[in-house]
Amino acid sequence: MLRFCSLGSGSSGNGTVVEAGSRSATRRLLVDCGFGPRQLAKRLAHAGLACEDLDAIFITHEHSDHVGCAIALAQQHAIPLWMSQGTYAAIGSPPLGALLHLAQDGDTIDLDLFEVRPFTVPHDAREPLQLRCSDGVNHLGLATDLGHAPAHVLAQLAGCHALLLEANHDPEMLAQSSYPDFLKRRVGGDWGHLSNTAAAAMLTALAHPGLKHVVAAHLSERNNRPDTVRELFAQALGWGADAIVIAQQRTGTDWICVG
Repeated sequence: MLRFCSLGSGSSGNGTVVEAGSRSATRRLLVDCGFGPRQLAKRLAHAGLACEDLDAIFITHEHSDHVGCAIALAQQHAIPLWMSQGTYAAIGSPPLGALLHLAQDGDTIDLDLFEVRPFTVPHDAREPLQLRCSDGVNHLGLATDLGHAPAHVLAQLAGCHALLLEANHDPEMLAQSSYPDFLKRRVGGDWGHLSNTAAAAMLTALAHPGLKHVVAAHLSERNNRPDTVRELFAQALGWGADAIVIAQQRTGTDWICVG
């Protein structure tokens, strides 16, 4: 069984737990750790977990809403920590010893009961990576913090049974917001964050009969509305709006089984 839950998603912090296994054996990966220690523990507890239940951590890029307390967490609980060479350099190359594992586009990370395949995305970070997770039968794609979706990204997400996909902003709301012009250009640019329309276009390209779950993530609290995202995603997929799950900043999502 492969399942996942968002612990929270947005500019104030991001984290997703991916789990595979059965009652006799389970492996869990924390993708991003953009919270402080107390907040992380609280969010894990809401998902029925504790820090000690994590088997690995993967940091997608160096921005603070994704790194958070990852270094301290890995060191305190002796949890292997994966990231790109660029991300490691960007966070200051802290001494992690054997806990550190470097990843790059095209690698396969074996976590015993499931595997993780990182892939590059266009974002204003040193060497950002997003992930495809699979237990050999079921496939989950995670893609947030990217300004656009080139063919390489679409190829890595093709055939997934579940997607957690960024829908950061409504372009009109961003244009009319109080953000300074440089920030509007950054967020809305090709190396910033996916707009609702760009994310919906991705879903149109990725739709297939086996895609059963879509979670919209990293929504801007100022420049987006969940109902707008649900409507656009539902139109792109030909689904009902209620089928689209929103990863909330404060509460994340419930557990979602893939396949």
